[in-house]
Amino acid sequence: MSTDQSVPGDEKYWYNARTHEVEQGAQSSFEDRMGPYDTREQAQNALAEAKQRNQAWDAEDKDWNG
Repeated sequence: MSTDQSVPGDEKYWYNARTHEVEQGAQSSFEDRMGPYDTREQAQNALAEAKQRNQAWDAEDKDWNG
């Protein structure tokens, strides 16, 4: 019998949008988390990545709508 007490997702990193901190594993409420990310660095860049994606989608919407 395995004694591994890990929870799925514990090896991933999350960005907490409320505290602006990176967490390993799903520690905070889903309402505050962005992720999961494979690395701490990816989680640290979560807001910048989201901003870039939103800008790209806004540009696509503008092109689509004429």
